[in-house]
Amino acid sequence: MDRANPFVSTYRREIRDGLRDIAPVAVAAIPIGLLFGAVAVAKGMSPLEVTLMSALVFAGGAQFAAIETWVHPAPIAALAFATLLINARHVLMGASLTPKVRLSRAQTLLAYFFLTDEAWALSERRALERPVTGAYWAAMAAVLWANWTLAGTFGAILGSFLGDPERIGADFAFTALFIGLVAGFGRSRVTLVTVAVSAAVAALVHRFIGAPWHVASGALAGIAAAYCAAPKEVRS
Repeated sequence: MDRANPFVSTYRREIRDGLRDIAPVAVAAIPIGLLFGAVAVAKGMSPLEVTLMSALVFAGGAQFAAIETWVHPAPIAALAFATLLINARHVLMGASLTPKVRLSRAQTLLAYFFLTDEAWALSERRALERPVTGAYWAAMAAVLWANWTLAGTFGAILGSFLGDPERIGADFAFTALFIGLVAGFGRSRVTLVTVAVSAAVAALVHRFIGAPWHVASGALAGIAAAYCAAPKEVRS
């Protein structure tokens, strides 16, 4: 009996690992997607528009920010600027992750359309042990993208019948999951300082200035804190 092809076995294992790791994220995203769809319909969007927005934008924070200011006609410039600020963190996440993925330049550009906070955190955690392969990333990306798009669509169809997820704390599910993922990175001094400074600055800016400025402020503060806390030999 022929032995299994090592390449195929590795490919299947990477896909299996990607599906296993993204499963809790996908489950946590369901109530958030339902909430987005319901709120978007209440703002005047059709279920088809909600589906297209979730599929083509695929950025929960930016989508919620957009529907918060959604009027007719839509304030295109304001929406674009808010989206830019909210998603600016993806530049930092991409720069951090790119050296750790086994993808060509073209594949990386395509893959990063599906970049999310959770996919980044899971990939960074996996990169502590091994490089992130295309199969692993594709498994995560396909599941989370399809899950988010379908949840938004069902939320739009259900509309007002969904109720308010805040009653059961479902609105905090994604945030809690991401905090857990970041906590798994380790407890080094640099990590603790970076997370603490970034969180504190983001909270203060959100309290006294408001969204979406807290996103960029927290990211920049975290970068500065990481640089200052890093050993001198790393900075030089």
